[in-house]
Amino acid sequence: MMIRMNWKYGTAVAAMAAMMTGSVMQASQLSGDARSSIPKDVQQIIVVDYKAMQNSPAAMQLKDRVLPPELKRLETALKTSGLNVDQDAETLAFAAYKAPASSTSSGAATTPAAKGEAAASGGTRIIGVAQGQFQTSAILAKFAKDKVKPVKYRNNDIYPMGSAGMSVAFLNQTTMVFGDREAVKNALDSRDGLTPNFLQNSDMMNSMTAVDSKSVWSLLDQNGTQTMMKGVLGQASQLADYDTVKNRMTNARYTMDFSNGVRFNLTVVMSDSTTAAMAATLMKGVEMMKKSSGSPIEKSAMDGTTIDSNSGTLSVEYTSSDSQFASLLGSPLFQSVVK
Repeated sequence: MMIRMNWKYGTAVAAMAAMMTGSVMQASQLSGDARSSIPKDVQQIIVVDYKAMQNSPAAMQLKDRVLPPELKRLETALKTSGLNVDQDAETLAFAAYKAPASSTSSGAATTPAAKGEAAASGGTRIIGVAQGQFQTSAILAKFAKDKVKPVKYRNNDIYPMGSAGMSVAFLNQTTMVFGDREAVKNALDSRDGLTPNFLQNSDMMNSMTAVDSKSVWSLLDQNGTQTMMKGVLGQASQLADYDTVKNRMTNARYTMDFSNGVRFNLTVVMSDSTTAAMAATLMKGVEMMKKSSGSPIEKSAMDGTTIDSNSGTLSVEYTSSDSQFASLLGSPLFQSVVK
């Protein structure tokens, strides 16, 4: 499963998928309120079945290895806020998005380059959305008892979550949004129709129909797809053919399933069938190289990987048993692709 794990664009968020998935396979679909609370310019979104979280040892091992700091921070804030997410949450989504240019950059940019980008475009932020049967009356009563005072934002109340600098707002009794305060404000602006939202992102919405019947799914935009594939291909991305392939990538989507071993499916949409075939050839070349030079565990991983192209799409499927996957987690191959 040669996937470079990087939150902004790659399938590192597969770690979050792994953390949240397990043996019970249910569709992880977002409600209309949840979709409308996600800003339009999504770079990557992942949606997972939270109820089955603890049921897969392989999933938990993957989570422990590669959960990105940004998601770990959100996870910790949510669990320490007194919201009973383990009991009440049914679906959890994380979206990395390009914030509106008018947004402040609090929590969005930490490097000089990123701050410069934030000044021009609003930067990149992460918003979390949780769906479930939340005991909102009890939660608000606990907030009041603990003297947690909300920040008023139009008709919305934004509550701080502990000392991590995170905030949460309830859209209704079944949906909440959480993240840094500016991200929550962006979500409320989107939900209230003041800024464009995910429902207006036709490319993402069209792609979503192919995956949202799964328990774990993710979508990446064009830039995210290009960055992910560069990591997947490694040295092969330096070949002249890659520039041709890169410029004709449209978007990508993937699903993960831990109900019977480990199954990972990735689809990359290209502009034409010829480019998809070229991308498949490049990936098969990388696969052959790993088979010839890798350890027995890595060679086994390559044997469990199928690469193909059809009708303008590149498809990659990886399958293994739980024990094989556990062995792969400690291999040099895995370490090289989770950087």
